[in-house]
Amino acid sequence: MSAAEGMTYAPRGKPVPVCQKGEFVFAAVGLDHGHIYGMCNGLTEAGAELRWVYDDDPAKVSSFLDQFPATPVAAHADQVLQDADVQLVASAKVPADHAGWGITVMNHGKDYFTDKPAMTTLAQLAEARRAVTETGKKYAVYYSERVHVESAVFAGQLVHEGAIGRVVQVLGLGPHRLSLASRPPWFFERERYGGILCDIGSHQAEQFLYFTGNTDARVATSRVANFAHKEHPGLEDFGDCALAGANGAAGYFRVDWFTPDGLSAWGDGRLFLLGTEGYLELRKYVDVTRSSGGDHVFLVDARGEHYLAVSGQVGYPFFGDLVRDCLERTERAMTQEHAFKAAELCLTAEQQAVRLE
Repeated sequence: MSAAEGMTYAPRGKPVPVCQKGEFVFAAVGLDHGHIYGMCNGLTEAGAELRWVYDDDPAKVSSFLDQFPATPVAAHADQVLQDADVQLVASAKVPADHAGWGITVMNHGKDYFTDKPAMTTLAQLAEARRAVTETGKKYAVYYSERVHVESAVFAGQLVHEGAIGRVVQVLGLGPHRLSLASRPPWFFERERYGGILCDIGSHQAEQFLYFTGNTDARVATSRVANFAHKEHPGLEDFGDCALAGANGAAGYFRVDWFTPDGLSAWGDGRLFLLGTEGYLELRKYVDVTRSSGGDHVFLVDARGEHYLAVSGQVGYPFFGDLVRDCLERTERAMTQEHAFKAAELCLTAEQQAVRLE
């Protein structure tokens, strides 16, 4: 999968099985976004068995089989839901359908792993919370810009070790390449993708909570715009948001669809963490003019200036933790409340956003 296309970017890591063969079985249902490839890569590398694939579109299934050729194709979604051996369903449907399908999955006694955004409305969030409580099943979310990026994984380790003291501000930049010709119709329908702050802004809200250690936060201000694509009135090509954490930490992020074609990666994603004893900068996917590879970490502390190249060094422990969480009913990978609070923040930011013209 090309690093130049965000919609098909699917990192691969080293296999680190956390379970015995056949101990954890999952299925992939809903292939509308290419993130499903990264989700399945991570789970299979953690030792999970991919039992089924299904989508209404045979062409999407055919493309999936190019990457996972041994996967049996289900005749319909119900075949997956009725398979008692399937413990988790991974899905990357159109965002507006995430919550409804997830609730169906959980009502059939299976854990659910969805692409971001977790859902597209606050009403759907309330329904998902209720379904989790009633079923006892997991509604896991693929916040890939943290859990599937080695520099972000490594930064989390540094922060938790106290390398920069208390994190008091998180600044996130999430530019993406638009690639208009390759986008499906739903991409331009706000009600279906949720708006830019709900969609790609969800990564940023999740990172703010994680790196500051907040379990609660509020949206201070948010803005959206369609600056350059008036032929697609449902598209928002710019958004930004300021967040205030319950513990006093501050956050700001900007997301957009303005990555120029000359950039070697799909977006120059960066993250800046300001701590009381130092700071970190992550250049996640590219170091412009110096390296077309990603996972560059810059650390400044009392001892000096440090550069760390971590690609291929730390892996993606989220997926193994998720597998064990499903088997043992724990919350090592990500707590349910964390996943939902990140969703609540980006949904609220989108709902309250001032529209710039």
